[in-house]
Amino acid sequence: MSIVVIYGSTRQNGNTEYLTKFAIDGLEVEQIYLRDYKIEPIDDRRHSESGFSDVNDDYNGLVERMMKHETFIFATPIYWYSMTGTMKNFIDRWSHTMRDEKFPGFKDQLGAKKAYVIAVGGDTPHVKGLPLIQQFNYIFQFMGMSFEGYVLGKASRPGDISEDFRAISAATELNRKLKK
Repeated sequence: MSIVVIYGSTRQNGNTEYLTKFAIDGLEVEQIYLRDYKIEPIDDRRHSESGFSDVNDDYNGLVERMMKHETFIFATPIYWYSMTGTMKNFIDRWSHTMRDEKFPGFKDQLGAKKAYVIAVGGDTPHVKGLPLIQQFNYIFQFMGMSFEGYVLGKASRPGDISEDFRAISAATELNRKLKK
């Protein structure tokens, strides 16, 4: 099984990254840090005659890398009770990719993938992070992906996640599942 982690954090070595390390420890994974790439926002042209036009950014290369894998882990801090803008921007662009001749069968190919979510927030994330999980669930359902599970952690300041033993335990359990 090949795994890719797609990080939505804008902070290097943040709490989400720290927690995700427990989930991927000892596994061979590709890690994509969206913050390191230029991804333009979507120009929604789904219903125009001319359709989408090419965008000169790093997005297509990231999709090519992502699609080589069977299992996706979306790792994002919880910003304002949702995924980061960086992550949302990346997923919004899937609307273009579903209609892009360079990616024939994109949606069908995603339907063969497994997905996990790891998210960290500071304001009671085990409750207030659930809408984020539901949002990912709807995205995965729409694309036909198998939503395999999630880990929510509580942290506000850098390093706080090291005190969330419940989240670390859940990420370690995810690691065991991924190793099987």
